[in-house]
Amino acid sequence: MDLTPEETNLVEIARTTINAIPKSDIHSVSSAALSADGQIFTGTNVFHFTGGPCAELVVLGVAAAAGTLRLSNIVAVGEDGHDGVILNPCGRCRQVLYDLHPGIRVIVQKGVEVKSVSIDELLPYAYEQRD
Repeated sequence: MDLTPEETNLVEIARTTINAIPKSDIHSVSSAALSADGQIFTGTNVFHFTGGPCAELVVLGVAAAAGTLRLSNIVAVGEDGHDGVILNPCGRCRQVLYDLHPGIRVIVQKGVEVKSVSIDELLPYAYEQRD
C-alpha cells in the first residue's frame, strides 16, 4: 500500500463501519473521510430498489451537517465477506468530489495496488459548469 498512516487508518475505519452493519445479499458500501483539521466522518449507503445515494455522498452530507466543508481524503469500502474491499468512486461521485472538494485525495485500488490519488488524477477531464 502506498498510503500515509492517516490514509491507512481511514481505510480501517471504513472497513470497521462496513463490518458493523448487518450482512445482507444486497450491495452495501461504507465510506470514511478525513477533514483538513483531522476529523473523521463515516457513512453507509442506503440501498433500496428505487435507488439511493452512494456511501461517498452520504459521508459528504454527514461532514457538511457537522459544519465541515473541507475534506482532505476519502475512501469507500464494499462488503466482501472478509475485511472489505476498496471500491473506486463511480462517475457521479467523482464529479461531486471534484466540484465540492477540489484537491481531495481519493484512496483507490486496482488489482493489489492501493494508492491515494488527487481528484484531478481520478477525473482529468471533469465537466466544468459555465455561467
